[in-house]
Amino acid sequence: MLQGKVSLVTGASSGIGRAIALAYAREGAKVVVSDVNVSGAEETVSLVRQRGGDAIFVPADVSRPEDCQRLVERTVSHYGRLDVACNNAGIGGELGPTAGYADEAWQQVIGVNLSGVFYCMKHQIPAMLRNGGGAIVNMASILGQVGFAGAPAYVAAKHGVVGLTKTAALEYSAQGLRINAVGPAFIHTPMIASLESDPATQQQLVSLHAIGRLGQPEEVAELVVWLSSDRASFVTGAYYAVDGGYLAR
Repeated sequence: MLQGKVSLVTGASSGIGRAIALAYAREGAKVVVSDVNVSGAEETVSLVRQRGGDAIFVPADVSRPEDCQRLVERTVSHYGRLDVACNNAGIGGELGPTAGYADEAWQQVIGVNLSGVFYCMKHQIPAMLRNGGGAIVNMASILGQVGFAGAPAYVAAKHGVVGLTKTAALEYSAQGLRINAVGPAFIHTPMIASLESDPATQQQLVSLHAIGRLGQPEEVAELVVWLSSDRASFVTGAYYAVDGGYLAR
């Protein structure tokens, strides 16, 4: 579906990001793997190459505008273009009630989860438009649609990602650039490893999903691949949940 395309995935050192990078490569795309976790990202590149794919690692802290600019510039200088991007980098952040939430913790979560998406798109969009368009998929969450007590920064950031996605889609879709958001529920990734360590908490999380289990990174990646491909040619400005029925309750 992505044969000959050049793709970029942030937060690709593990979990959903790694699954997306591997899926992009499987579908024929060259992959730029980015993360602050150097060893994990290099392992992702190695996995892509072991499977016959073409990938490079470019480190970037997406909360830093200059890193996002350099990331896109390095992609274009190495592969000559940028066709597809998944802005997946994110952190869970501190948990706590709104009135007691630390200012620094708020700024950190918003910086990575929301500002990072903006900074990346700011540079991805011009690069894609130079080639006549492309596709961007932003990683939101089920918490981009509903609240979750104790996670004010994460919920606010993911709601912001959905709004930013819709706005950018309105601005650029007529120029051949489709922009969509994906909203996973609780997925087996390192981000929720601490929650899964307690059997009672894990069972509580499972009970929130009508399908009766948590999701796998690969299940999110399949949706991202479709949205990134020409098979989704009339899909833009949309939010797609991949949530095991979480939002249906």
